[in-house]
Amino acid sequence: MSDSLPQVYLVRHGATDWSVAGKHTGRTDISLNERGREQARALQSRLSELRVEAVLTSPLVRARETAALAGFAERAEVDPDLAEWDYGALEGLRTSEIRTQQPDWDLFEDGCPGGEHVEAVAARADRLIARVRARNVSAMLFAHRDILRVIAARWVGWPAIEARRLYLDAASVSILSYDHGSASEPIIRVLNDYDGPHN
Repeated sequence: MSDSLPQVYLVRHGATDWSVAGKHTGRTDISLNERGREQARALQSRLSELRVEAVLTSPLVRARETAALAGFAERAEVDPDLAEWDYGALEGLRTSEIRTQQPDWDLFEDGCPGGEHVEAVAARADRLIARVRARNVSAMLFAHRDILRVIAARWVGWPAIEARRLYLDAASVSILSYDHGSASEPIIRVLNDYDGPHN
């Protein structure tokens, strides 16, 4: 593996009251809670040594706040394609609550009424990846669990539905890269590097 090609760092935002409660938080523009702000500030020491030429963030406040507290306020460009999955009518619900009405419901199989299905999220991920690769620079992306999972899957050419096999904790860092110094061999170099207890 070679670092001669650009790296892409995926940073999930810090904790919110809804993420701690396990609620699907798509387009509700909720701020970090105090734990999330602590996590975001702790990211600064982990990320400050990384050499990145582009910093992109979701337009949602929890991602932008994480980027700012991690030390990237002046550099972060908002990219709408980094917004979280639109959960539509399922916004604010826990999976267990959804399954009391639809016992076999699966986000990646069934999508969200009034919101997005996996194909729409994959299309956003593919656009984002294409723009990042076209810039040909190392980049840092501040965003959300499900869109970042789909970006990781699509980076290596997996069907977007396979993102359900990946997991990202709040304030985790993942790295997308290339093997053998070859742009034809994209890899997930690091997944869910996280400094804290797992749920």
